[in-house]
Amino acid sequence: MCLNFVFVATHRHTLCILPLILTMSLPIMESNKHKPWIETEYQGIVMENDNTVLLNPPLFALDKDAPLHYAGEICGFRVHNGPSGSGSVQFEAVVLDRSTGEGLVRSKEPLDCESQREHSFTIQAYDCGEGPDGVNSKKSHKATVHVRVNDVNEFSPVFVERRYEASVPEGRLFDRIVRVEALDADCSPQYSQICFYDIITPNVPFAIDNDGNIKNTEPLDSKHQRVHTFWVTAFDCGKNRAQADAQVVVTVKPSCKPGWIGWTKRVEYTPGSGSIPLFPSLHLETCEETVWNIQATVELQTGHIGKGCDRDSYSDRSVRRLCGAVRGEVDLLPPPSPAANWTSALPTLPSSDSSLVFSFNGSNHVAVVPDLVVSALSGDHFTLQLWMRRGGASIQPATSQTRGNRKEEETIVCSTVKNDDSFSHYSLSVHGCRLSLFYWPDVSAARPVKFLWKLEQVCDSEWHHLSLSVQFPSVTLYVDGVTFDPALIHDNGAIPNPVPRQRMFIGACWGKTVKVVQSEFTYVGGYHGLLSGVTVRPGSVEPHSVVECLYACREGLDFGDLETLGSGMKVHVNPSQSVLVLEGDDIESFNRAVQQVTYRNSLRFATPGVRPLKLTTSLRCFNEESCLSLKQLEGYLVVLQPDAPQISLSGVGPHLARPAPEFESPRGVPLFPELRIVCSLSHAVNTAAQGMEGGALMSDAVAHTLDGCEVQPLGEELNPEREELLVDMDVVRERGLEIINTTAYIAITGAESISVYEDVLRSVHYRLAKGSARFERRFRLSCSEMNGRYTSNELTLEVNFLHSLDSLYHPSHLLASQQQFLHPSQHAGELSGHTLPNPHRNSVVPGAATVIIMVCVGFLVVMVILGVFRIRSIHRRSEGARGGAKEGSNQWDDSALTIIVNPMESYESRMGICADNEAEGEEDEEVAESPDDASDDQQIIIKKEGRDGNARRY
Repeated sequence: MCLNFVFVATHRHTLCILPLILTMSLPIMESNKHKPWIETEYQGIVMENDNTVLLNPPLFALDKDAPLHYAGEICGFRVHNGPSGSGSVQFEAVVLDRSTGEGLVRSKEPLDCESQREHSFTIQAYDCGEGPDGVNSKKSHKATVHVRVNDVNEFSPVFVERRYEASVPEGRLFDRIVRVEALDADCSPQYSQICFYDIITPNVPFAIDNDGNIKNTEPLDSKHQRVHTFWVTAFDCGKNRAQADAQVVVTVKPSCKPGWIGWTKRVEYTPGSGSIPLFPSLHLETCEETVWNIQATVELQTGHIGKGCDRDSYSDRSVRRLCGAVRGEVDLLPPPSPAANWTSALPTLPSSDSSLVFSFNGSNHVAVVPDLVVSALSGDHFTLQLWMRRGGASIQPATSQTRGNRKEEETIVCSTVKNDDSFSHYSLSVHGCRLSLFYWPDVSAARPVKFLWKLEQVCDSEWHHLSLSVQFPSVTLYVDGVTFDPALIHDNGAIPNPVPRQRMFIGACWGKTVKVVQSEFTYVGGYHGLLSGVTVRPGSVEPHSVVECLYACREGLDFGDLETLGSGMKVHVNPSQSVLVLEGDDIESFNRAVQQVTYRNSLRFATPGVRPLKLTTSLRCFNEESCLSLKQLEGYLVVLQPDAPQISLSGVGPHLARPAPEFESPRGVPLFPELRIVCSLSHAVNTAAQGMEGGALMSDAVAHTLDGCEVQPLGEELNPEREELLVDMDVVRERGLEIINTTAYIAITGAESISVYEDVLRSVHYRLAKGSARFERRFRLSCSEMNGRYTSNELTLEVNFLHSLDSLYHPSHLLASQQQFLHPSQHAGELSGHTLPNPHRNSVVPGAATVIIMVCVGFLVVMVILGVFRIRSIHRRSEGARGGAKEGSNQWDDSALTIIVNPMESYESRMGICADNEAEGEEDEEVAESPDDASDDQQIIIKKEGRDGNARRY
């Protein structure tokens, strides 16, 4: 626009043109005002094994500063990480045209659809700034890019198995005999799916569908052809053929016979194998009969082994300790001994589990527990435990007994105990198939209460473990580790009111007329059967976990993996694990379940022998009239002989020599201070389970539990007036071990670890009385486990007593010592271990030569001492004659004049030496005694001048 000035018209145009000229003469200033712009999201496709990405929409970046140079141009794109974090590494974007902003996205390397099918990342465009150096460059917003990798049919189908096998009965058509399956590694459904299968072997009576199911096109005849073998192939939807064809083998079975197929009558078990399947290839053939319920019962008979099954071969007391039972129980049926003689009249039976089994005949076999034992069982809180086997094979359940022929009640335990100022009474009895506890809280006031249980275990003639915990008025009964609730019955008493007097009977109870003398009691209700491990512990009741441990079988039936149990299947195992029941409705699931039935034995040293095995099957069909009936299968399980463990005792000397005063100290000398006990077992290693190659035999150190060690003096027994063996009783009591310390042996018993037995045996000390003239004593140490089933090596230790020569300086003492050896009959106490005849089986009586040698040694020692005195006297006289000798030269160098007296020289040489010494001793000599001659460990040094005037060295 021109400026309005008031001028003449002729000058008006001149004034309007002038501003325009001024404006055009100024320089044009450029600036980067706008950011580039791109789409917010892109979809891309790239072919597998290619790198160019096709984007939708195409990649274009626009800038409003166009067409300005630099500011309106696109210089590049930047790729940032996406959600996966790998987009910026695998992709890049380049500018194709800076003026139009066209770009291209590509991968840095060819992509693999099988590795990753989709990728996501962000992209950002930036302009060229205000100049060629890119100053003030601006960036666009970030856009998301999704790239999908299109698959290429690069893989061929691969069969899951190279060989398929099936068996079918003859004469029938099947919709499916076997199904083959192939897989394709391509990532897309188009190329990864198997479109069809094909049988490439011509002229076979089989067909295959697109799902891989093979069926027969005509009935098969086993007589015409028993086995059919053919090949099949597979094609994916890209028409790629399988890399390798699969082989199909169809076995034609003869006419179907319903029953179990694959039954093995004999099954072997190697101890230490853990669990093994009993029926690995067993399956039920129903010949297409439709069944809706199948039940199979597997029974393992182990009643002939110990108390019903294979348990730890330890004594009942040791098993209680291993199970963590509370201490303080009283054994009512202990092994017969002078301290427990009330069981000596009861007959016993052998048991393979090392327990003591007592037999009761129902009449005169009764154990009367002494009053001293009964007095420790007061209180109305106690736990009574026992093993019971009622009657024999002829016993019948109570259901078969009529009212007119009811048997008398049999009493197991009948007890009356004192509680403060009152008396309580209880009796445990069996009657038919019933177990009853009759309890009087107070015989003088309270009314008796009867607890009753109806149990099949009471009358099945099998071993059962009973644990009765009484915490009156609460009573808990465990039978084989299972709790049973009682029926509470109040009763006036089936037996007469007990006399208020402490007494306890095992196997019967007293009658109506009770005589004063205890041995003349009239017994009624005698028990007929076997009892073992009858204990009672006053105080709190036993925990359930301890009761379960006491009964727990170490062998039995089990099921391999419950997670593999099919739907509708049920498994039940009885508490003793001797009976396992399977129930289901599907044949295939049932067959898989039967193959999972296992036998386990957790004992390292299982009891070898035969266990009968039975399989009983019952089927229920929709048509009960034509339902199959299967006979019972019988077999046996053979437990092989286990490898014997090697129990090695070492670390002890064959000799132990100490000065005699050490043995005479209050603590004595430890016999086995460095004892080491090692138990090892050689067995075959399951290389498959250990992930190892090869099958060599290995010797593995395994954790063992010893149950007894014995220290025994060889020769005659210990003389209690002269010697004794000491044991650290604190260690023994702390570990709950038992010890018998007699003059013939020390026996330490109880199931404990090796380290505990090492500590106890290292605390064994041997002590001698003051002035005991003994020169040697031999001991033997041995240990065992599993109640003596496996024993260690016998470690023999010879103890030598080093006597000081001080006691031999006095002739009277020397003469007494000589008389002890010359007259052994008059000094039997002092010559223990040498002269007395010993009735023990390992006694050793020294011969006459040994006595003569010892006498000769005594004479030799006397002559040596007299020689020393004479040498010192001569030496002192020579010193006075020299006069001016130096003090240092007066010392006599006797380092090379040492005599070592060997007491094992031959008898003839000893007699010669004695004769020479006697001849020399007849000469006149002066004796001078030096105060430093006496020493416990001194050496005897002699320098004697002979008749020829020369010095002799010995």
